[in-house]
Amino acid sequence: MKHIELPHQHGSHKNIDSLIEQLSDIDQFAAVAEIFKKLGDANRIRIFWLLCNCEECVINISAILGMSSPAASHHLRSLRDSRLIVSRREGKEVYYKASDTEESILLQKLLKTVFKNLPTV
Repeated sequence: MKHIELPHQHGSHKNIDSLIEQLSDIDQFAAVAEIFKKLGDANRIRIFWLLCNCEECVINISAILGMSSPAASHHLRSLRDSRLIVSRREGKEVYYKASDTEESILLQKLLKTVFKNLPTV
């Protein structure tokens, strides 16, 4: 672990060396940025929110959100690649829902909190 002497001392930084070590793991932060990038689209957030509350197929997702099936499929693929949603096949139909990963659960909680605290228009 590399020790960095800070130019300004603002009191005690008990864990600054540990924080600096964490900050040096750029790949970890890039992975987090990638997840947030996937949610940087309002339609993906809408789809994710829907799938946090029910399991649904592409046709119904596109109808509910007023978008084409190919557009919905594109967003679903991105969310699935990020492990935020999972899919299952039943015959010819594929159903999607929010995954049980820690990241997905935390994002669900974050969305609930944000929606609850948004100013009403």
